[in-house]
Amino acid sequence: MRTLSSFVILYPVIVSMVWIIGSVFFSIQRRQVPLINLHEGKPADLVSVLIPAHNEADTLENVVTSVADMAYLKIELILINDGSQDATLSVMRRLVQKYKQQFPVKIVDVQPNKGKANALNQGAQIAHGKFLLCLDADCYVDRHVLEPMLAQFYNNPRVGAVGGKPIVRNRTSILGRLELLEYVGVIDIIKRGQAFVTGHITTVSGVVVAYRKEALADVGWWNTDAITEDIDVTWRLYHHQWQVVYCPQSVAWILVPEHIKDLIHQRRRWARGGFEVLFRNRGMLVTGRLSEQWLLLDMILSDLWAISCAFVTLFYLMMVAFTGDLIMDGVILFLLLLISLVQFIIGYTDSKKSDFISWQDLLLLPLYVVFYWFINLISCLTALGSFFLDPKHVGSWRSPDRGL
Repeated sequence: MRTLSSFVILYPVIVSMVWIIGSVFFSIQRRQVPLINLHEGKPADLVSVLIPAHNEADTLENVVTSVADMAYLKIELILINDGSQDATLSVMRRLVQKYKQQFPVKIVDVQPNKGKANALNQGAQIAHGKFLLCLDADCYVDRHVLEPMLAQFYNNPRVGAVGGKPIVRNRTSILGRLELLEYVGVIDIIKRGQAFVTGHITTVSGVVVAYRKEALADVGWWNTDAITEDIDVTWRLYHHQWQVVYCPQSVAWILVPEHIKDLIHQRRRWARGGFEVLFRNRGMLVTGRLSEQWLLLDMILSDLWAISCAFVTLFYLMMVAFTGDLIMDGVILFLLLLISLVQFIIGYTDSKKSDFISWQDLLLLPLYVVFYWFINLISCLTALGSFFLDPKHVGSWRSPDRGL
């Protein structure tokens, strides 16, 4: 039990330090080594913007308006209605009339609802662009979201996908503000750290990601059986020797769940997708490149940590129940809080302008540490159970939580 407790304590400490250091050097590198845009002086390439939507009548116009306001002009817009029961299709038809003079707009009507991966596949088949910008229907993008992504593609012809940075925009509840902290101080930091230390990231964010169409065709497009198509396609690109890049300059403002039940459902789906990818790519632990082996090993250790954490917590609660003694190591708690504080200060420094985050948001940090541990522990354990009980579950859509 002592060894297990040491693992539960030391693993997050060591991993956090690695990602923090990697994140710092990633930021330094990004400022000191600018990309060489090999496409300067040549005609602009057509970019196909794909927006799949399931019951998004209330949010779709916002994202299309932000696309229309982008600085990059040579685009076509493909709206994919995936079996919506609301007025999504009617909204799409109205948007065609509104923007058809500015750029080509196409509608793909998929019936019945077969999931996001299938919707993207349907949209990609009629796309004429060399690159595909895929957006969720509940976000809106920065005016200059495309230029940094295209620079990555032009800088290296083996880059198959460029992941952007999601920014939380609904902060009307404590839960929404806690998720803001997570995206700034955990998700962004981890991706920056992974990008510098391994040259890879575990996954692009499906809410805002650009693909080289040639790379998608090479890997067989999106996998309709995957519950998280973004994680799955990231690793299939690695299988075919394509590179996946993180580009935090390309931002999209997103809506996050503001109800505990919906948040746990979202994180359980993420965790389940991670298990699926780990199982499908287990051979890369031996045959993959060193960077891929390290990322897969980290995924395994993260899952083992969640299981170990559950056992240690249960054992600790039993000890408290039988002995009545509440034993807490102040040094360990201080160390964990200190590392978390450093991590979030770095995230705050890098994100305060783009994310409109203030130092007062950091006051929620102690609550966040408990929140992050609890939510992710529950999500990981329930996802692990569903993975073994229902291994053939196929991805589908449901109407998401849009906040309070």
